Amino acid sequence: MIAMTLAEIAAAVDGRLQPADCGDIVVDGPVVSDSRQCAAGSLYVARIGQFADGHDFAPNAAAAGAVATLGSRAIDGMPTVVVDDVQTSFGRLARAVVDRAPDLTIVGITGSSGKTSTKDLLGQVLLPLAETVVPEGSLNSEMGVPLTVCRVTCDTRYLVAEMGADGVGHIAYLTGIAPPQVGIVLNVGRAHVGEFGSVEAIAQTKGELVEALPDDGRAILNADDPRVAAMAARARCTVQRVGTGESAGLRATDIELDDRSRATFTLVGDGPPRRVRLGLFGAHHVGNALAVYAAARHLGVDADHIVSVFERAGAVSRWRMEIHELSDGVTIVNDAYNANPDSMGAALRALQTMRAERKVAVLGQMLELGESSVAEHEAVGRTVATSGVDLLVTVGAGADAIGRAAAADGVEWQHAADTDTAYDLLRSVLRTGDIALLKSSRDSGLRYLGDRLVEADGKVAG
Repeated sequence: MIAMTLAEIAAAVDGRLQPADCGDIVVDGPVVSDSRQCAAGSLYVARIGQFADGHDFAPNAAAAGAVATLGSRAIDGMPTVVVDDVQTSFGRLARAVVDRAPDLTIVGITGSSGKTSTKDLLGQVLLPLAETVVPEGSLNSEMGVPLTVCRVTCDTRYLVAEMGADGVGHIAYLTGIAPPQVGIVLNVGRAHVGEFGSVEAIAQTKGELVEALPDDGRAILNADDPRVAAMAARARCTVQRVGTGESAGLRATDIELDDRSRATFTLVGDGPPRRVRLGLFGAHHVGNALAVYAAARHLGVDADHIVSVFERAGAVSRWRMEIHELSDGVTIVNDAYNANPDSMGAALRALQTMRAERKVAVLGQMLELGESSVAEHEAVGRTVATSGVDLLVTVGAGADAIGRAAAADGVEWQHAADTDTAYDLLRSVLRTGDIALLKSSRDSGLRYLGDRLVEADGKVAG
């Protein structure tokens, strides 16, 4: 983080110092909310969660090198910036860091799916060129965005901010912490529809990123998604549409997929048409790549550099289309970080294009779908039946609706009550030439099931 005294931090967050004479202490190390991640000069952010009170771990933070705590009560024996609301105050601190970064350009990314892969790809483009801060994993929440912002230094040129939401107003809140000059909206899907109440509410929220862009900013919108394309009316800055249709100013044509679902396409709309090859797995990355290309070009990045990075770029964050070739000839595709109806469909389409003796889909429950949950799971089952899947394995409560629908359309189906049962089942049924796709919401544990299968082969997952 940009070095700040506790007095400056207290002023930024409207807090009080305890003890009162600790204002000259300087925070110049990592700002963290996990005491195990503290280092020399750290500020430890003490949250009170559902299962633990972060204040109880402040001594551990101090032992690891933290010089102070941001908390809602004083910590005996440790300098503390005491505030009424730790979360709100942490956001204010992050905004103070942004305001102290003289040459910082922020690119905000949102969408119902694809945010993490897109920010990782943009990070791989920008990191070789200038100091760039990119979120680790999926730090895209009211806590994750400040944690990422607080990694900014005076020399940081670019900040890539992934922005997620669970309700209307959440994106607007995050843009107040990390005000973007460039905004990317990937899609509007049905993720979290149970919390939002409707897809229209999701679209309203994702569009808050567009509304936050300044007059001289750039909104990059997916022209293939009507709800995203309509957000152009909410922009006061220049809008660039990307996609595969004629309405996109920057578009991909003549898309081809290899036997591992890696796309090659012709890029049209930025000089002479050129063929572009992606190292990432899945046709859905074409749209992500177009958005990254548009953002990078707006930032002045050379086109040849972007295309070169695209060809060698791989997955950075865990459990997102990770492909592992096992010694017995089985291929594991671990895409089980999270799932919603749209990302399930994208993963199954990727599996469909992959060459294999037999295609196995290992699917868990999708969460946060509200009253539409059963219908959405049944719809995934019907997609399985049209995706060339030879064997479907569903795992855990709630996923059996996928299996019943797929079996009704003739797909061979087995159900495992939990991941341990699924592990034993897969170890017995997978054979040479199989590709097994793992996909579910993050709480199901399927991502770790994929790791177990890889590690049992003597390899290191990830």
